[in-house]
Amino acid sequence: MCLWDPVLVMCCLRSMAAGSSLLHSRGLCSSLLSCCVLEDLTGVIAEDEELWPQLDDGDVTSGRGEDARRALQRAGSGEALMAELSERVQKVVRSSSWWERHGVDICILSCSLLALPVGFLCLRSAHAIPFLVGVLTLGVGYHTLAVKGSHLASHNALTKSKSWGKVWAVFFIEFCSAFTAEQASYNHVKLHHGYTNVIGLGDSSTWKLPFLNRYIYMFIAPLAVPIITPLVALDLLRNVEMRAALRTVCLMSLGLCCHYCLLRHVSGFQSPWSALLCMLLTRSLLAHPYIHVNIFQHIGLPMFAADRKPKRIQQMSLGVLNLPRNALLDWCFGHSLISCHVEHHLFPSLSDNMCLKIKPVVSQYLKEKRLPYNEDTYGSRLQLFLQKYEELMVHAPPITELVGIQ
Repeated sequence: MCLWDPVLVMCCLRSMAAGSSLLHSRGLCSSLLSCCVLEDLTGVIAEDEELWPQLDDGDVTSGRGEDARRALQRAGSGEALMAELSERVQKVVRSSSWWERHGVDICILSCSLLALPVGFLCLRSAHAIPFLVGVLTLGVGYHTLAVKGSHLASHNALTKSKSWGKVWAVFFIEFCSAFTAEQASYNHVKLHHGYTNVIGLGDSSTWKLPFLNRYIYMFIAPLAVPIITPLVALDLLRNVEMRAALRTVCLMSLGLCCHYCLLRHVSGFQSPWSALLCMLLTRSLLAHPYIHVNIFQHIGLPMFAADRKPKRIQQMSLGVLNLPRNALLDWCFGHSLISCHVEHHLFPSLSDNMCLKIKPVVSQYLKEKRLPYNEDTYGSRLQLFLQKYEELMVHAPPITELVGIQ
């Protein structure tokens, strides 16, 4: 398997720092990634390395290198631990009803979809309160469909049928989110999940923009996510088959045009610019926590070399972090992205509701085996990233090496 050369990564980052356009930089990164990581990624989740590298006691990424090493030394065989945990989780899954496995999340997505007409109608009002209700309704509904729906669909967690799973992925990712389903699945499922916190592959480096300072990145740049997303998608279509690319362009255009036309003809916006501004407002309503959550839960935790990473259960327990439950974010993003992210990385095909249900089983098991179970608050992570922005988001994270594991 060909690895992404770190030298190429640095070249990409230097081009970004030199003032190159965001699309050019992301396009360069995507092209390099596609050229270098094309060989048999479908089985990477089951892949485990037999080499146990050394841990740097001075690891500044996690700040807990020695604790991690002791925990893993006590943990035993990674395959045996994962098999035992999987057996416990399977018992919970088998005892769960269809409503628990799929129904709850489908109901949330359906309610969000049905609430959209109410949001468009509220925007017709000339009064402030109904208008704000309309903005909130559309914003929450959009992020539920675009984030929660797209995430579940990319993992085929909404249905057992692979055919219907592809249909839902195309609907949520392309029509609702204005992105490409093929590249979303490739980058998220096969790279991020297959190589979680592996330098140059699944290390969340795509979220880094080193040429932005901390305050612009954390508080201003997220407002541009609705504009950047379809543009990046169009750039990534160079790596997609022609038929799929044409489908993506058509569905992305249809989704954006529907949103615009509904604002003009249902909500009554007279000016095209006011309609476009409302589109931007509703689609960026929760862009700040969306960006924050994606960096908080991986960056700043141990990173690994591709050929010297630990067994899967240790890799996920070390490199993934859970945030506390939050009613709004749980509804819009899903439990698997907020309070059950560790569980999601261990069992990515489970729905949000099932991740929440197995959470006590997973947390108890990891603590029982003295493996890390990372948890932190949103405010604490935000403070950490503001204080150590240069270290975490600009400079390449050091590799955590694990030593003494038999």
